[in-house]
Amino acid sequence: MHFTALLAGSILLAFVLLDAFQTIILPRRPVGRLRITRLFFLVTWYPWTALVGFLPSRRSREQLYSAYGPLALLVLFIFWALLLILAYGLVFFGLGAPFADPTHPVSAFEVLGSSIYVSGTTIFTLGLGDVLPTSQIARALIVMEAGTGLGFVALVIGYVPVLYTAFSNREIAVALLDARAGSPPTAGELLTRHNFSGGHEALTVLLSEWERWAAAMLETHISYPILCYYRSQHDNQSWLSALTAILDTCSLLITTVEGPSTRQAQLTFAVARHVLVDLGHVFHLEAKEQRYRDNAPVRLKDDEFGELCQLLNESGFSLCSSPDTRSRLSAIRRLYEPHAQAMAEYLHLDLPRWSSPPPSPNKKPDGWKTVAELRSPSAAADRLKIHVSPRSAASRLSDEESHPF
Repeated sequence: MHFTALLAGSILLAFVLLDAFQTIILPRRPVGRLRITRLFFLVTWYPWTALVGFLPSRRSREQLYSAYGPLALLVLFIFWALLLILAYGLVFFGLGAPFADPTHPVSAFEVLGSSIYVSGTTIFTLGLGDVLPTSQIARALIVMEAGTGLGFVALVIGYVPVLYTAFSNREIAVALLDARAGSPPTAGELLTRHNFSGGHEALTVLLSEWERWAAAMLETHISYPILCYYRSQHDNQSWLSALTAILDTCSLLITTVEGPSTRQAQLTFAVARHVLVDLGHVFHLEAKEQRYRDNAPVRLKDDEFGELCQLLNESGFSLCSSPDTRSRLSAIRRLYEPHAQAMAEYLHLDLPRWSSPPPSPNKKPDGWKTVAELRSPSAAADRLKIHVSPRSAASRLSDEESHPF
């Protein structure tokens, strides 16, 4: 009996089964820095990003980044299966390879190879019967390994649809944001596209939907972090840019823009920030987040903030006149921007701007703006003599009372 091989095989088997349980079955954030799945992503993600970085074309880079998530999922399944085969093979070898083998292995290497062969044929339930167990403990282990193999296959079959359902539900909201906030989405565009009568009500409903979206992210992406590697269908969209744009919008509504959507903005902000914080813990990005807290790149410069306020004011939004508005906006941004920037650096995703850049003559026109230009003159005029800010709403009621017909 090779006690070292028996001990190593037993420990490896326990590690693999525990890791698969935490990754697939356990509905909460996996813990531990020495988990097999975490080490697998560390070993594969950084070399993959280094390889992709040599490509000159952004489109080609995005194609390879988008292939990583599904490919890593398949390789992880194969890796788990190989580790299970190796673990049971070491256990069999540690027990002295109690098998009747027609090849009659002699050397230790041949005996180990025979044990791994038995383990492989058993876990995939091939049932060849060319190597037979000769002891009761070997028979019990073979039955247990066959059950492990069937259970592993069943978990994999059930795991993949759950992942893709969560991915699909995530991307539906990201795609719907395209017409509401531009592509890529920005907070300024999201607010200006709601400058119509009843816009604040529509904005409140939208933020409520994104509050639920963020809660769903907490339930799915914290339990299945591999979903974070799955990219959106289009290169100018991503779950991170959409989430950051929503947080930017909530920050403006809380500190800068007056209106009835503030309460919902606070609720959405709390859950959306929770997503970034928890995902940072899952990927152990604490050092990156601290670096961005200490020396964060400026996403919103003073002149850009002035242009954004002018744009919102021209769109009919009532802006807060408090002199500390800028400082309050900076304070709330510090609550989530370091987490978003650390996540963007790790996943090689771009964070959105605060407002859309000036249109480029070579850029394809936005589909939403093309449709908006086809509105009737009377509908276009509704864009913002009558806005949804408290002042304009009050003036509208006053006009309606004075001229009911």
